[in-house]
Amino acid sequence: MTQAMVAGSIDIGVGAGTEMAFVAKGAPMTAICETAGPPSFLSIGVPWDSPIRSLDQLKGKRIGVSTAGSLTDWLAKDLARKKGWRPQAITVVTMGNAPTAIIAAFREHLVDAYVNVTSLFLAMEENKTGRVLAPVSQYEGKLAVGTLYASKRLIDTDPNTVRAFVAGWIETVNLIRTHKAETVKIESEITGFSESVMSRGYDLTIGMFTKDCKFDAESLATLKRSFVELKLLATPPNMSALYTEAFLPK
Repeated sequence: MTQAMVAGSIDIGVGAGTEMAFVAKGAPMTAICETAGPPSFLSIGVPWDSPIRSLDQLKGKRIGVSTAGSLTDWLAKDLARKKGWRPQAITVVTMGNAPTAIIAAFREHLVDAYVNVTSLFLAMEENKTGRVLAPVSQYEGKLAVGTLYASKRLIDTDPNTVRAFVAGWIETVNLIRTHKAETVKIESEITGFSESVMSRGYDLTIGMFTKDCKFDAESLATLKRSFVELKLLATPPNMSALYTEAFLPK
């Protein structure tokens, strides 16, 4: 997403708060909306036949994540910090996001756990290849897990479009919040997961969405810390320079 912003290929991006680090590095974009605070849509999953039944049992284990420096990478490492373990207490394995790769890794026991979307592990439970160990929100607070970005070009040349997009986003989330059946049906068609899986996922995640797109102080503080811990930045940035609330509805 950041590469596309730099190349001028996109004007609006839907990402995570961790990508605000690239704004600090000079990417021509600005965060314009915190769409979700806590990472309720992410969970730590384990193979179906794993003896692991609690987060405490992950000490000394191999945890799969998407890529180095990603949100899932930081969430795995922050688990060790929250538990008071040494960083070396877990081994982080980067394996991408492809569901087929995660399923294969579970079947061959290449990793002991994986940080990914909750719906994937719920779907795995139906065919007994994996299961949810715990949602990440069990140990992690708010961190602007959902964030909208706008290119500086669009902000400078067409601010009304940015304002309209944010208003449309808020309206859409309000519709999702009050129309579960329709939302679950659409999600099932998009993801390929059953409606029963998406219904459970809906119940777990609907509370994470913000109603007004405002940036939360806890989210910003957590992100500020994560940028240095992930070695994305050498020193904590001035967070106020990375986002704006100028395009939120009055």
